[in-house]
Amino acid sequence: MRKEKFLEKILTARVYDVARETPLDYMPKISRRYSNHVYLKREDLQPVFSFKCRGAFNKIYQELQANPKLKGVITASAGNHAQGVALAAKKLHLKATIVMPTTTPDIKVSAVRSHGAKAVIYGENFDAAKEHSLKLAKKEKLAYIHPFDDFDVMAGQGTIAHELIRQHPGKIDAIFVAVGGGGLIAGIAGFMKAVKPDTRIIGVEPDDAACFYEARKAGRRVTLKEVGIFADGVAVKQVGKNTFSMIKDLVDDVILVNTDQICAAIKDTYEDTRAICEPAGALSLAGMKKYVETHGLKDQTYIAINCGANMNFDRLRHVSERAELGEDREALIAVEIPERPGSFKRLCQLIGHRSITEFNYRYADDTVARVFAGIQLTHGSDEKNKLVAKLQSKGYKVVDMTGNEVAKLHTRYMIGGHPGSSVTNELLYRFQFPEKPGALLNFLMKVGNRWNISLFHYRNHGSNFGRILMGFQVDRGDHKAFNAFLKSLKIPYWDETENEAYELFLK
Repeated sequence: MRKEKFLEKILTARVYDVARETPLDYMPKISRRYSNHVYLKREDLQPVFSFKCRGAFNKIYQELQANPKLKGVITASAGNHAQGVALAAKKLHLKATIVMPTTTPDIKVSAVRSHGAKAVIYGENFDAAKEHSLKLAKKEKLAYIHPFDDFDVMAGQGTIAHELIRQHPGKIDAIFVAVGGGGLIAGIAGFMKAVKPDTRIIGVEPDDAACFYEARKAGRRVTLKEVGIFADGVAVKQVGKNTFSMIKDLVDDVILVNTDQICAAIKDTYEDTRAICEPAGALSLAGMKKYVETHGLKDQTYIAINCGANMNFDRLRHVSERAELGEDREALIAVEIPERPGSFKRLCQLIGHRSITEFNYRYADDTVARVFAGIQLTHGSDEKNKLVAKLQSKGYKVVDMTGNEVAKLHTRYMIGGHPGSSVTNELLYRFQFPEKPGALLNFLMKVGNRWNISLFHYRNHGSNFGRILMGFQVDRGDHKAFNAFLKSLKIPYWDETENEAYELFLK
């Protein structure tokens, strides 16, 4: 489609029957940290919490204009497009059918039904749902509303760019846009390159779902064998045919980011705006940060599109844990230390007054102990490398686990187990102390070297108090002295030696 014709489509698009003009928020913390002027376009504030209602309404409206006797619409979607179609159809008094895979979370099915649409649960993946929806469209004479590969859908999304130049009439050096099938970036690029051609349009994709990146590199559309689903809003195996024809020459660059970087951007968005965006919504900001870090640019004006906020609450724990890794603010290391009293204390002294995010250990034998530690960093990977070198210079065997996906996803939660008969006279206690840098070291200094530590688990929960679970080997004749030691700590503690979880899994 010619640029002039597409620009006309955007300028005449019908979206505000359901969509709102979303604010363009300045991000002061990110701007200061990266020495640039960073703005966030808040499409998460749409009625369906994403930009999708724009394109959906425009497409359905155009279909109705062309065919006033239209019976209804249908689409296949497990996410934001489904809600956009449902809302648009309700506004235009049309029946809507949404075919959703069996893996679709209940919260999204409920959201579609709340707008009066019929949700048909079919197939184990999007492709199966789409095939079924196309059959139903033909059988029931319904208009199929594609989530991205349609010029009316793209034009609806392009109204975002029209708003941007009104909200920020000055120079915009670059706009960062999440890419899935390509509908959003096609609309924004199509408008901006016609009106402000000097503004760079930069696509951002997850490194495990980079369909546009691979297509751009190959010069043609390619189909990915597999896609990562963390950023499910852009988990697309192939960029659209029409979208690719639009964006292949309009997009200036494509940046790939990983899961940890996406989580860090979710945290950044929250800290600047108190908004929680979905992973796809955080892609643009994650890409902006990587772009600035790579090119070392300053005093530029950047806009990131927060394209959605349909986040399941139970995912926030994972996001929180991975955000620090994405910012190079946490290192995960495995350290081998001698199995004898005082080894923990000496290791903590070498780590220094850094905040410890995690510290795990379970007695295995009487020669060496393996500690899994999470350490908060203030100077990124350089600080981590120096710490590893320092520990190695003191004779410790250290393995950097920061980039190890198995360690990050699984191992850190699985450390423990039964030590067998090698651990005797073990007492298990839980402690709580005020959390601050160096607090763990101070605690271990009070523990001293008198009793061997046979189990240790500490995690920083982001609260004002640190919580530790510890096993001590205490001879029966030492119980009186041990109890006196507990009281001398002057912090809350609980005897967990009879705890069922300990009996079943750790004793």
